[in-house]
Parts: sequence; C-alpha cells; structure tokens
Amino acid sequence: MSTKEERDIEKSYSNSEFVSKLRRLADSIENGEKFEIQIAGERIYVPVRASFSIEHEREDSEEEIEFQIKWSND
Repeated sequence: MSTKEERDIEKSYSNSEFVSKLRRLADSIENGEKFEIQIAGERIYVPVRASFSIEHEREDSEEEIEFQIKWSND
C-alpha cells in the first residue's frame, strides 16, 4: 500500500463556489454519502465516517473560523 505525500494547502474560492461546495457537503452528510471534492488539482474522497468540527481562532486584530473534516485512512 502506498503512503500519500504530506500536504497543507489553503485554497480561496469565490462566494458562489464556496456556497456550492458547502451545499454539496451538507447534502452528502444529510444523505449519509461520501463527499468528493477537488482541491488544487487533487481529488479528495471524504468517507461517511469522517468527523466534523468548527474551530474559532482569534489573534491580535484577526479572527478565523475553520470548518474541519477529519478521518483516518487506516
């Protein structure tokens, strides 16, 4: 079995693209289906068993909210 290369990418999207991806994600979660997304040229398959969290960070004059999806490939 091959090991995937480590990766840490942040990709910006237009409002309409972001909304479309969130809608597809919400539909997949609601229907108990895997979610597929392409980020910076790589297709990612998010399994149904993934866990979801929302993170809030504040530092100086900046704030950030991250919608996180995590799973293990074991």
